[in-house]
Amino acid sequence: MTVDTSPAIDAALARRLVDTQFPQWAGLPLRPHSPAGSDHVIFRLGEQLAVRLPRHAGAIAQAAKEAEWLPRLAPRLPLAVPELVGVGEPDFGYPWPWAVSRWLDGEVATVDALSGSHEAAETLAEFLTALHAFDAEPAADLIGRPLAARDAATRSAIAKTGDAFDTAALTALWDAALAAPDGPSRWCHGDFHTGNLLTTAGHLSAVIDFGEFGVGDPACDLIVAYTLLSPGTRATFRAALDVDDATWTRGRGWALATGLTAYTCYAAVNPRVAAQTTRQITEALIG
Repeated sequence: MTVDTSPAIDAALARRLVDTQFPQWAGLPLRPHSPAGSDHVIFRLGEQLAVRLPRHAGAIAQAAKEAEWLPRLAPRLPLAVPELVGVGEPDFGYPWPWAVSRWLDGEVATVDALSGSHEAAETLAEFLTALHAFDAEPAADLIGRPLAARDAATRSAIAKTGDAFDTAALTALWDAALAAPDGPSRWCHGDFHTGNLLTTAGHLSAVIDFGEFGVGDPACDLIVAYTLLSPGTRATFRAALDVDDATWTRGRGWALATGLTAYTCYAAVNPRVAAQTTRQITEALIG
């Protein structure tokens, strides 16, 4: 039997944490924000701030990582990123660090709004070009795993898809991605997909959730080409990003691996995830 060790998080807890550790904001109204992410419970604090409390142990390092690295990254990037203004300590039974950041206005990017936008494709390429050029020395805990580390899980997921996809085509793409030569490691967002992009007035405006930020295969950030873009705008993205064939093929592999993992875990119980991951896998097969 699996025991849920996630802490109970509600507005009363968030209020107590803010009021005791950041009394300068004690007078600001606090309210839950929906939808929250899978890693954090989010509250609006006044109109300009957000409070994020990790839901599980896998997210507890994000506040410190963003506090250290995002101020160094932000001036180099063409889109806004989170700006932390405080990192809170465990208290009142809540066991982990938590964060207060500037509120970023915007709507989560959607396929309906942006899949046909060549402007969005060029903006995404501009952002990744700047991010991948970041040249700071990483700490050991910021070194990511290579694509090959996903081999066993991806082949298992392919076997579990049944008749939903062409398993021969999935296997052929996965084999090609693993065979593609590796390139130099780069700083990567690590979770660069539609749900972590914000838009204002129909234009990309911000990139959020740097929990997977680190150094690794820059092809992992090409997942966005398959979660958001269409074949036509994907061609614009690829031309603007100017990546070689090996990197592009590995990017298709990253999209396939992450899409299959989410599909086999959640598609049967979550129609939204089923639709999103089906699109991601299908677009990765298209290329």
